Amino acid sequence: MRKKILIASACATAALPLLWTTPASAVSTASAAAAGVTYQLPFPCGEKWVGSSKSSAHTAGYEIDFNGSATDGDADLGRTVVAAAAGKVVMSEYRTADGFGNVIKIQHSDGTVTLYAHLNSRSVAKGASVKQGQKIGTLGKSSAKYKMAAHLHFEVRTSAGKIVPATFNGSRFGYPNATVTSKNCGGGSAPTTGNKTGGGGNPYTAPQVCGSGFKQIDSASLGSQGRVALLYNASNGQNCVVALRNSSSGKASMTAYLEVKGSKRVIDRGSFQYYAGPVRAKALRTCVKWGGSIGSAKYDSPFEHCS
Repeated sequence: MRKKILIASACATAALPLLWTTPASAVSTASAAAAGVTYQLPFPCGEKWVGSSKSSAHTAGYEIDFNGSATDGDADLGRTVVAAAAGKVVMSEYRTADGFGNVIKIQHSDGTVTLYAHLNSRSVAKGASVKQGQKIGTLGKSSAKYKMAAHLHFEVRTSAGKIVPATFNGSRFGYPNATVTSKNCGGGSAPTTGNKTGGGGNPYTAPQVCGSGFKQIDSASLGSQGRVALLYNASNGQNCVVALRNSSSGKASMTAYLEVKGSKRVIDRGSFQYYAGPVRAKALRTCVKWGGSIGSAKYDSPFEHCS
């Protein structure tokens, strides 16, 4: 899907060892192995991604390279990657022996494993327990051996290590190419409208609140209460943060903030029915902290998105 340099080896999988031991007899078929877990897309709720299995390095044929669009170059660099299902992190490291670079592997309750490669950053360590939809890193193009455009290399493996077809929200990915909208929303349900960062009866989307030209580049869950989103406007170099409730009933104590490195934090705080924000600041090639809260649920990022 992406034009890569040295693509024949850029997403090689054979060299990556398994870090657990499960008898092959425990899995009679690939489909049986994957039946116990409902995977969601490894991206925040409501985001739309293009996936392709057509790389010449995808020896099993079921690996997927994900991008925001098929021809967007490095535009996805730094976007949030989340756990496709709950589980335990069995690998989180930068690998030099193969082309995966920053890679995370999560083992799930039925023994199956999901793999996330070429990450720009890793947010979870080996041994950590993660929830479905939890941020585990950011999308990148890391590799000790190869040059490539930014993308997420994603796999589902059986407990015996066999790469099998991926399913999202119970439906098999439409190999070799498909565009999929994430339903990784904490409860497994999609937003009620196409680009919604909130849910339920909230009629607003993050781009609507921030204004024309803003595109969502990151988001984080605020538990069952809603989400907080970071957006960017390429035409003026501004970031924007907005927190949106899942519910439209009554009001809730909410915050949304944005802090450009070296500058004072900008925050919107109050009791709101639908959203907090928007808070905007110019941050061209400058790191930002961002986050927000709804009631007791809150999210605070590190300094990130520096490009």
